Amino acid sequence: QVQLVESGGGSVEPGGSLRLSCLVSGYNLRDTRLTWFRQAPGKERECVAVIVDRFRNYVDSVKGRFTVSQDKLKNTMYLQMNSLTPEDSAMYYCAAGGYDGAWCDPQSYSDWGQGTQVTVSS
Repeated sequence: QVQLVESGGGSVEPGGSLRLSCLVSGYNLRDTRLTWFRQAPGKERECVAVIVDRFRNYVDSVKGRFTVSQDKLKNTMYLQMNSLTPEDSAMYYCAAGGYDGAWCDPQSYSDWGQGTQVTVSS
């Protein structure tokens, strides 16, 4: 059974850090494309970071601040977020799928988690 469960969201001040987790069931992480998306109120869902085995990529706005990783033994993907700004506030989702379609296109993914909220404010 495929299931993705995010955790680790919360409220932090600007400049703070959070680490999100996505526990994945029903996929072999060695050959699955896993991606973090985020969606703020009134905005479209935006890609954040992708990981496929050793390959990683990031949207420009988070490069140098966010790091995506995975622990295959724990079937978990992580997103370490540093130097957070209010513009990073959003619901963060993890998505899983194969290699068809652009990594940044939400329609490329068939399975999604329920999301975890990140709020950055002073």
